[in-house]
Amino acid sequence: MVLFTRKEDVVENFHGTEIRDPYRWLENPEDPEVKQWVDEQNKQTQDFLASYSDREKVKSKLTETWNYAKYTVPQKEGDYFYFHKNDGLQNQAVFYRTKDLDTKELEVILDPNTMNDEGTAAITNLSFSKDGKRLAYGISVNGSDWQEIKVRNLETGKDEEDLIRFCKFSSIAWNEEGTGFYYNRFPDPSTVSPEEQSFYNKVYLHEVGTSQEEDVLVYEDPDNKEFSFNPILSDDYRYLILNVWKGTENKSRIYYKDLEEDGEFVYLFDKGDGEYNFIGNEGRTFYFLTNVDAPREKIIAVDLDNPSKENWIDIISEKDDVLFFGKMINRRLVVGYLHNAHHELKIFSLDGKHENDVQLPGYISLTGLTGKKEEDWMFFSYTSYLSPSAVASYNFGQDELTGVFQDEDKFETEGFKTSQVFYSSKDGTKIPMFLTHKKDLVLNGENPVLLYGYGGFNVSLTPSFSPAVRMWIEEGGVYAVANLRGGGEFGEEWYNAGTLARKQNVFDDFAAAGEWLIAEGYTKTAKLAIMGGSNGGLLVGASITQRPDLFGAAICQVPVTDMLRYHKFTVGRYWVTDYGNAEKNAEDFAYMIKYSPLHNVKEGVEYPPTLITTADTDDRVVPAHALKFAATLQAAYTGDHPILLRVEKNAGHGLGKPTVKIIEEQTDVYSFLFKILDVQL
Repeated sequence: MVLFTRKEDVVENFHGTEIRDPYRWLENPEDPEVKQWVDEQNKQTQDFLASYSDREKVKSKLTETWNYAKYTVPQKEGDYFYFHKNDGLQNQAVFYRTKDLDTKELEVILDPNTMNDEGTAAITNLSFSKDGKRLAYGISVNGSDWQEIKVRNLETGKDEEDLIRFCKFSSIAWNEEGTGFYYNRFPDPSTVSPEEQSFYNKVYLHEVGTSQEEDVLVYEDPDNKEFSFNPILSDDYRYLILNVWKGTENKSRIYYKDLEEDGEFVYLFDKGDGEYNFIGNEGRTFYFLTNVDAPREKIIAVDLDNPSKENWIDIISEKDDVLFFGKMINRRLVVGYLHNAHHELKIFSLDGKHENDVQLPGYISLTGLTGKKEEDWMFFSYTSYLSPSAVASYNFGQDELTGVFQDEDKFETEGFKTSQVFYSSKDGTKIPMFLTHKKDLVLNGENPVLLYGYGGFNVSLTPSFSPAVRMWIEEGGVYAVANLRGGGEFGEEWYNAGTLARKQNVFDDFAAAGEWLIAEGYTKTAKLAIMGGSNGGLLVGASITQRPDLFGAAICQVPVTDMLRYHKFTVGRYWVTDYGNAEKNAEDFAYMIKYSPLHNVKEGVEYPPTLITTADTDDRVVPAHALKFAATLQAAYTGDHPILLRVEKNAGHGLGKPTVKIIEEQTDVYSFLFKILDVQL
């Protein structure tokens, strides 16, 4: 049974072309009719999934696989080490501290599980005062990007009365005395229109113990309402630095103010000619990671007294591999490199001399790193497709690596393997892809394969552990991750090759991955599923409308599907630098209409079985994208394959989603896959 969705006669003119939008009424999540429609869609989806006899077995396996201790990297503040730990199935990780990492005596500092009954409160920001006596922390509820900032007195263990609101993508920078902090926020949403709620970012100074209304405005730029400003304080607390950004473009500006002088902000880098990330300083010499004249990034030193480009000093020059982060620890530069979509960790002196490579396993991702300029050690964590994050400490003086939080290893890796292949895309470009599966896999064309991709916003898909994927490969599945153009795996040129008018490259890369997997005997169309979320949801939506013949199932998660209107909702305007603006520019409209999933659904096409997922409180990619796409597919497709919509209640784009909701969602997703692909548990 396919639900009927009423249509309205809504027509909009884009540069001389009339575009119908019959399901625009689904854009209003507060409309009782929309809520009823969502409930009916959810019921249809759950009725279909209930017909899968092994659904409870899937949930049991997922729950068992998820149940292991998860730690984040410790950081030293004052006399204590601080870190997050989830015992296994807690909805949210708890924030602890201890004076000895070898002891089991842990003190709870923040437990978000006690902050609301649904388990949807999540810690989203943490910043300590220099003396370690105060902690400013952000809390998000129901997966929202909006957060409130509170202050915990770490001597009394209680919150101060401070409450900072209207924060989104905000930074917190304490003053040296620990009496206040700089932060950035947007206007009170009740004072501006919905379209203006992510404009006019400002920087304030908040003094602990005062109300937000008393905060001092530090910086604003009303002439550039799209700019946002993240405050940073240098290690010596002399300079207040603003990292200035606009949407998701891979560019930034740097302003700074000498706090020892009563002057204005200096616009150090203000051309918008590239990305600048502040690493640290030695007096008036500032170190930056930048892609200016270096598509794969380099580290430069800039003298504030002679900051012009001809006076920059290349400390670590651009290399073949992408330099994706640099951090000043132990008066050295700790640098992460991206080598063929996996991570390597290297140590350099402050003058750029290579000193050491930290020896790590192959095909891993660094998932965290902490350490300070004057400390003798650092902590970091790393993961792979086969193993969850492991935490280690590194002693610079002894060049010694030591495991931290070494619980019993729950996951056997001997019977499985990860390999990397390079396949040719439509235009001949070589695309890397990771394959993870059992070692004894037979290439008979009958294996269930889950192909995952993203391809956008300079995001690199490096190895990561997922309990759900672990279950998939244990049941004989192959997990394939394609490193598509539009990501950051090979630097600025790779990223640009998947943006704007070149976005079709991303979809071609993904289709070529599917064709390779079939040609090499891993699978066949009926056994090949694709999955992606957010921009990856756009990828899946475009893939099934462009190549419905290639895929046997599709999981389209929190997708962007309406490329003509996406910029009108919440932070959608941030994405214009990746996608374009079809409303303003005829040239953008001409290429966007060709791939926009919502506008390329056709009648008489055999679409693969598809599960579209979203959440009712997603304020990053609004649920209207998923709702309209589902309604359009269901109306156009008259075959027997299920076209289903799953709408999570009280959950956002994924930020801080509680474990119970993750397991419920993954149970539905993998039950759908196992049923459609006929995987026997």
